[in-house]
Amino acid sequence: MNFYPKKDSEIEAVAEDLNISPSKIKEKIESLKELNPMLGHRGCRVGITYPEITRMQTRAIIEGACYLVKNEGLEITPEIMVPLVGTENELINQKEIIEDEIEKVFKEQGVELKYYIGTMIEIPRAALTADKIGKVAQFFSFGTNDLTQMTFGFSRDDANKFLPFYIENKILPDDPFMTIDKEGVGMLIKIATEKGRSVNPELKIGICGEHGGDPKSIEFCEEVGLNYVSCSPYRVPTARLSAARATILHKKEINDILTQEN
Repeated sequence: MNFYPKKDSEIEAVAEDLNISPSKIKEKIESLKELNPMLGHRGCRVGITYPEITRMQTRAIIEGACYLVKNEGLEITPEIMVPLVGTENELINQKEIIEDEIEKVFKEQGVELKYYIGTMIEIPRAALTADKIGKVAQFFSFGTNDLTQMTFGFSRDDANKFLPFYIENKILPDDPFMTIDKEGVGMLIKIATEKGRSVNPELKIGICGEHGGDPKSIEFCEEVGLNYVSCSPYRVPTARLSAARATILHKKEINDILTQEN
């Protein structure tokens, strides 16, 4: 909850828009302060405690999609991803709210379209219980930045103070925020992929974050059987080339194994 107004002028402007006193805004800001925001009130936790936020975001997505269908004649299939899920009940809660709001928009707009509701797997518990979450989700996207933070207990914002020494002294082979740590974070990805597809064989799974543009990480994703990687725009050319290379190498390895078996 780091997006609340900070300056007095900003607080007064928000208070005026909401037609309440600035003291009420300051009171709310004070109540939302956290000692450790990275492990605090964010992601799906905000949507559970403030369901109107989930409804607002769902409505914006679906109304936008309906507009494009009605006015531009486009085929749109929105994918709504619930972040920071750690238990299936969190996803069930948010999915019910999302589906309810979608049905309201469909009735208002006189349009219906296909959509998917999935989740970001970025908490180790979610990876370990992916067979339960996979019964509720229609897709997984590994949020590898947060998954790395929580698996190592490193803060992505502060780790640069010591990670160069770790790499220089060969305590770690690579910066785990740049290249997926196969033994730890990678194992959680593998477990979650296998468990998720054990209950939902058609589950689409990918990763998002800077790892999605790293050649070594992309090769690992191909090995594990993920469907896609997502990364920042400037890394897309590298990601495409790496994905093609990983696919070719993987197929070659499979053909070599089959040849040996025959």
